[in-house]
Amino acid sequence: MDNQQNHRQLTQTGKPTAAELIKQLEQFDGSSGQFLTNLLAIQCLLSRADSGAILRSNQQKGVDVLAIYPALKEKQAPPLWLNQSAELIRRADSVDTVIVKALGLQEKIDNKTIQHYAVLVPLKMSDIGQAMGAFVVRAGDNNTLESSRGQLELTAGLLGNFEKRLTVQNKQAGLVSLQKAMETLSAINRQKRFLSTVMALCNEAASQWQCERVSIGFLKGRYVRLKAMSHTEDFSRKMQVVQDIESAMEECLDQDCEVLYPASQEATYISRAAGELSRGHGPLAVLSVPLRWDGEVRTVLTLERESSKPFTLEEIEVIRLACELCTARLLELYEHDRWIGGKVIAKIRGGLALLIGPRYTWTKILAILISGLIVFLIFAKGQFRAEAPFALEATYQQVVCASFDGYIKSVNVEVGDTVKENETTLAELDTAELRLKLAGVKAEQAGYLKQVAAAMRDSETAQAQIAQANSAKSQAQIDLFNYLIEQGKVISPISGVVVKGDLKRQIGAPVKTGDVLFEVTPLESLRAELLVSEDQIFDISVEQEGYLATVSYPSQRMKFVVERINPMAEVVNNRNVFKVRVRLLETRSWMRPGMEGVAKVSIGKRRYVWIWTRRVVNWLRMKLWL
Repeated sequence: MDNQQNHRQLTQTGKPTAAELIKQLEQFDGSSGQFLTNLLAIQCLLSRADSGAILRSNQQKGVDVLAIYPALKEKQAPPLWLNQSAELIRRADSVDTVIVKALGLQEKIDNKTIQHYAVLVPLKMSDIGQAMGAFVVRAGDNNTLESSRGQLELTAGLLGNFEKRLTVQNKQAGLVSLQKAMETLSAINRQKRFLSTVMALCNEAASQWQCERVSIGFLKGRYVRLKAMSHTEDFSRKMQVVQDIESAMEECLDQDCEVLYPASQEATYISRAAGELSRGHGPLAVLSVPLRWDGEVRTVLTLERESSKPFTLEEIEVIRLACELCTARLLELYEHDRWIGGKVIAKIRGGLALLIGPRYTWTKILAILISGLIVFLIFAKGQFRAEAPFALEATYQQVVCASFDGYIKSVNVEVGDTVKENETTLAELDTAELRLKLAGVKAEQAGYLKQVAAAMRDSETAQAQIAQANSAKSQAQIDLFNYLIEQGKVISPISGVVVKGDLKRQIGAPVKTGDVLFEVTPLESLRAELLVSEDQIFDISVEQEGYLATVSYPSQRMKFVVERINPMAEVVNNRNVFKVRVRLLETRSWMRPGMEGVAKVSIGKRRYVWIWTRRVVNWLRMKLWL
């Protein structure tokens, strides 16, 4: 219907009054664009304007024509008054006041000059924003012009009434939509069993939206299974209609969106299965709506009605709202309204799906690792070792003493040097005094030998024997001094390591016979003494083996075997320990008595959980008296 037809419809026959025209406009029920055109027609009639248009400035500093009366013919150029009105709007400082401007067009009627005026009236509506109504008014005097202007200002207020009525209608439409959704929810809440609930939902939806058939299906495994159909108590999955409905539901579920058939040209979804359902059992208008829970589609509602009544966007919104309100109730009954065996099987299936499904990958990996660790700790066994500090000590030490009273002449070794048996000279003592004494004794012996010779020549046997005895005595002293002079070189009696005897700073110092000069320890005589805590002593027994490492060389480990366990505890560093002596099965050249480190005695195979928790368990037993 064009503008002139609308004008005839509003004016009807005869000449209606202003009140009748306004009442007809207020009762108008149509689009905003059509209302603007009718408003222009009424304003032109009431104000005796020739033409009218609604203009709005755009962002490009141009003017848009929202409505015009009377309508222009196809390919007709804009009239001069419209261009002049647009220019006035562009130049106007404000669009909130009425603007009256002479157009420069005049005509003679009954010898009276009639002037054409452009009257710009401000209009405001939420749909169009700030706009101006431009009207062409012919007036021969100011009174006529002011009368037309007043009429135009009054009729502009009809826009506000129309907008308020639209708001009320929208609110009423929203209330109607909410009422339908709540009635649907109320219908299913009155039911207590699953089958009766889904049947009530299908019947109520079919009644509310005048559908021939409403069906609902639930996801079972990878496929959708039909659970209820409106006004149908029993059906078989072998029926073709049931299979087609399930195909349409799976099509909706796979795309996770509403599927409408016939689809609009702008639709991006696939509606092939819905089309087959419509053509095979209709023609019908088909709508499939997914019902989501936790972001996943769990069920699908499919509605079918005559193709002459396709589903509108407003109806789809209401149906979506009703489905969202009903989803929680439906899924709760679907999960719990079944026999106990079915619940157990469903729980097991859900757990297995969660366990082997694609969701929560990192959580599953972490759970697998933790479970594997727990199983490993409980069943796997490892070598349990008792740990204890140790110190190296020598089995025996060779003491090297001074053979005579004298002075230290030189020292050839230091502590830690390796020496060889009867080859290495440790030190030398000063033997000058001994050599002087040796020379004196030799001189005395020579005198005695002369006395022996003289007595024998004189046949003095007694004197000869006495002199011979003195000579023998001198020879004994000579032998003693020679021995002591030889002992002036202090030679190591055994092979080993010097562990005591730092005498290089004591050269020239006096020593007495028997003073300890050096101590030498053979390497093969080294052993270790472990300090085992009392909570581990009963795990250790003789002949057990283990390894030790010193602080100096922690990367090198030496094997040992337990020789003896001291039966009495001793207090060392404020704790009770038992001394355990072990024999080293291998030694290193750098090993020295007194070195310390950590030793581990191999006790046997134990479970890892016992090895790693035994100390905590024992502590709890002592504290809690378990």
